[in-house]
Amino acid sequence: MSRDLILQAIISGILMGLIYALVAVGLSLIFGLMEIVNFAHGEFLMLAMFATFWLWAVFGLDPLISLPLVAAMLACGGILVHFGIIRRLLSAPMLAQVCGTFGLAVALRAGAQFLWTPDFRTITSPMSAGRVEIGPVFIGQPQLVAGLICLFAFAALWAFITRTDTGLALQATAQDRQAAAVMGIPTERMWALGWAIGLGCVGIAGCLLSTFYYIFPEVGVNFALLAFVAVALGGFGSIIGSLVAGVLIGLTESLGGLLLDPSYKTLIVFGLYLGVVIVRPMGLFGRF
Repeated sequence: MSRDLILQAIISGILMGLIYALVAVGLSLIFGLMEIVNFAHGEFLMLAMFATFWLWAVFGLDPLISLPLVAAMLACGGILVHFGIIRRLLSAPMLAQVCGTFGLAVALRAGAQFLWTPDFRTITSPMSAGRVEIGPVFIGQPQLVAGLICLFAFAALWAFITRTDTGLALQATAQDRQAAAVMGIPTERMWALGWAIGLGCVGIAGCLLSTFYYIFPEVGVNFALLAFVAVALGGFGSIIGSLVAGVLIGLTESLGGLLLDPSYKTLIVFGLYLGVVIVRPMGLFGRF
């Protein structure tokens, strides 16, 4: 097997892994802040992709242009979900919290199938169409643009969390919500902000993904599953962990499918996950 083919697979895996990472970081942020697993995370990715599609189909907005709007829509949806559903489940047993977000996932998926049918849709001729040739390697321009925007989104999120007063307040709320409340931090607002940021990241990922991936009501299921693996692999609540784990998953899928067999790539990803959590149950960047 040629080196050029392996290099092609590595670059493709990294770019796809950045999408996985951006989906996972929203899930990780919500869990780190509230210790609630959002089982509807994949369905929000699906809604972001459909929102991007309809903005393109009805208004002619290219995904790169509608990206801020889709991210804002998902962020507002996160605030509505927090105040409408999650806040009522905070004092409920763990099973009720699981059923709440799982039921929301089923409702969103069924609603999408009812409104838009199970048909596959695509966005044709986006602004980022084409490919970039770097020596012997060919990179799809949609994937390249998506990867670069994902990196920028991670940098912006990291700067916000670590360099702003609001970000530090989010960290304090995640570490000890009672102590944060005593210090005057509005924990309720921090929770709502966490949902807004988490689903905003999903909105960005879904908008970018729609430029080169099929759009249908079940699309979020596989991405959500890989996002859960990335969060557990990188460490719950860790932004850097989500980034590293997402890229590792992308590389494992790409190289595993190339060197072994494409039908084994998901099996290899879960094998990697099991190997890591056996050694580090809290993930690569988790705390014991």
